[in-house]
Amino acid sequence: MNDAAAGVEAKADLAPVGALHRRRFARSLPTMRELVIGAPLWGGAMVLSAWCGLWLRERALTFHLSELLLIFGFGALLAWAPSLFLARLAALGRRPETRFAAYFFFLSLGTVAMTAILYALDYRQFYAQWHAPAGTRTWFFQFAFTSLIAFYQFLVMGLRLYLPLGGAILVGVSLWLASERTSQTR
Repeated sequence: MNDAAAGVEAKADLAPVGALHRRRFARSLPTMRELVIGAPLWGGAMVLSAWCGLWLRERALTFHLSELLLIFGFGALLAWAPSLFLARLAALGRRPETRFAAYFFFLSLGTVAMTAILYALDYRQFYAQWHAPAGTRTWFFQFAFTSLIAFYQFLVMGLRLYLPLGGAILVGVSLWLASERTSQTR
């Protein structure tokens, strides 16, 4: 057999694998119902968690309360869909404990990352008034380091607002999603 024929046969063997990947990808996509109902519930749960964390630390009367709660709520709301997709992609066809780990990992990482990004954007907006004109080399350095400092500050001070209530909610939602049969057999 010549090289051209071997290449055609090799491509023919890969076609079903590509179809399997596309099918797995499609089965991992969240339904519209899960997005419309799940995302606001997840956002509301994280708002409740942040408020509870502030209240337990006797900081619930801060004048930035509404801004903080909006950042936590929108961060969780925006993180729901990609986190759910990635968790399903990793957990589809796996055992329940693996599904739980995937949901736990991707929901926690996605929610924290998206909330940190929103916090960094708010932080950056405040400090932009003292930065160099946009597009200059100095501005790029200022943008990068201001964002990195905001991420660090969020991880040090904002992450604790997810505890203790957010951790319990995360475990409960991860258990519920991991045991849900309909989403695993679509």
